[in-house]
Amino acid sequence: MMKYNRILINKNEIISEVTCDAYYPMLTGKYAFNVVFNGEANYTIEKRQITLVPGSFIFLNHDTCYSHKIDSSVEVNTLSVLFDPGFVQDFEYSYQTEAKKLLDNPADLKSGQPRFMESIYTLQGDVKFNLQHLTRHLESGTNDQLLLNEYLHHCLINYYNLYHSEIERREAALKFLSRTTKTEIIRRLSIAKDYMISNYNKNIRLDDIAQMACLSVNHLLRTFKQAYQQSPHQFLTKIRLQQAKHLLKHTNYPVNEIVDIVGFECPSSFIRLFRNAFNVTPGQYR
Repeated sequence: MMKYNRILINKNEIISEVTCDAYYPMLTGKYAFNVVFNGEANYTIEKRQITLVPGSFIFLNHDTCYSHKIDSSVEVNTLSVLFDPGFVQDFEYSYQTEAKKLLDNPADLKSGQPRFMESIYTLQGDVKFNLQHLTRHLESGTNDQLLLNEYLHHCLINYYNLYHSEIERREAALKFLSRTTKTEIIRRLSIAKDYMISNYNKNIRLDDIAQMACLSVNHLLRTFKQAYQQSPHQFLTKIRLQQAKHLLKHTNYPVNEIVDIVGFECPSSFIRLFRNAFNVTPGQYR
């Protein structure tokens, strides 16, 4: 097992870990940016169970109590950036405040702690690029605190941009007048989405997804399609194909075994779906 754990000057913390077995109960007190590069990591977030799959991350609020567990036959590569609440509070103030006010009042200690809708996201774009470079610096053993803090600052910039664009875009797609109703629907749909990601390799029923989200089946189908421009079944199929792609690239499992691992029932339909999604067969991709 390899573990890197460093507390920075401003109380932010970076934890990079490669392990098959780990358990961290009752974590709280800092905003947590948790990423999985390889393998799977299980989280209990208050009463919710989620699994981060390769190439996914979740951002948790500072007052969220959660547990983190890894129990795997293969090495799991994770990265956690724990932000001190004061650091995020200052970032929020500087991110949203006009330039003139920032000059007159550089720090507003009265501003409250920001809160985010906690949901699983795909690691991509600027978020992925920044974290990959941060990881390389950690692996090289860098001791440059200024450099590391700049990467943490960019972590928040990239997350804020992703978060606000995702939430605003999905809320705008919902056909409701009330902003409060839109926000609540997005929150429940995020739970449905996270449930599918966490259980992509199981036989998931539509009733189970709707129950987890506290929505009727038809309400789930209608609003999910509006918010994500695809049905729950299409979303689940996309997640399964992405995980199959990861396994083809990073393991030696036979294609037929990968079909079972990711939750498909028929190898021929898997090959057809894979070719339609990526313009190449599973064998050719490998």
